[in-house]
Amino acid sequence: MTIEQAQESVDNWIKTTGVRYFNELTNTAILMEEVGEVARIMSRKYGEQSFKKSDEEVNLADEMADVLFVLICLANQTGIDLNEALIKNLEKKSIRDADRHKNNEKLK
Repeated sequence: MTIEQAQESVDNWIKTTGVRYFNELTNTAILMEEVGEVARIMSRKYGEQSFKKSDEEVNLADEMADVLFVLICLANQTGIDLNEALIKNLEKKSIRDADRHKNNEKLK
């Protein structure tokens, strides 16, 4: 699935199953919640925190998909073409950081 297809699929799902988009501020809050769920898993799986009994059935891929879904909702609501935005962002990073990371002693 391309990014464009993902945006179309999410829009279709919202309009047929989800009834309508939550407003942008609500979706921003939901995005923060979902990112927090990813952070919770990451801090326990790869960091120093330990899992609680209630954390045993976590699914990192599903939580990342939740983040992507809400981000796509926000892009759709605000008229952003994520494919175009990502291409421009990578171009910006390629110019700005052409030598930055290569010259970073911390990365060697």
